[in-house]
Amino acid sequence: RRILTMGSMGVGPDRNQDATVYVGDLDEQVTEELLWEFFLQCGPIVTVHIPRDKVTQAHSGFGFVEYKTEEDADYAMKILNRIPIFGRPIRVNMSGSDKRAAEVGANLYIGNLAPEIDEQVLYETFCAFGTIIGNTPKVMRDPDSGESKGFAFINFYSFEATDAAIEAMNGQYLCNRPISVGYAYKKD
Repeated sequence: RRILTMGSMGVGPDRNQDATVYVGDLDEQVTEELLWEFFLQCGPIVTVHIPRDKVTQAHSGFGFVEYKTEEDADYAMKILNRIPIFGRPIRVNMSGSDKRAAEVGANLYIGNLAPEIDEQVLYETFCAFGTIIGNTPKVMRDPDSGESKGFAFINFYSFEATDAAIEAMNGQYLCNRPISVGYAYKKD
């Protein structure tokens, strides 16, 4: 399909972010063609893009599907989220730079932090994965003593960044402690 050539699938400014969904938790067997067929059930598609390693051609388990309309993108998010492909439930969200993304989830929880780890250390550790937004990282502290409660939050601009950070950092040692890194879920 000519629409699947790399040239037409750029993630550049031409893409309509409001009509684009981010698809995560993809099995390694998932291809652009397969996503195209799968997501076509919700409406006409403009592009499908799964970023791949230039050398190995392997992907990191996420991609983007751009629809012709925002309504179809919205519908796909409601209908296809958590549907399994190759037995693995996929995650479908609005694309990273969408305003709603900040509300849904480009937000990380980091736990089991050593007391001496502060915002600066976290920033230096996590900024490699993508643009950090807001006044984060934020280490949660005891209001009286000011001591770290052992966990923090980081808000990234995109889901690609959070996925990469979780994959690389969950279980890694920081100041002799294995930290836990995962999605921050809002209480509601």
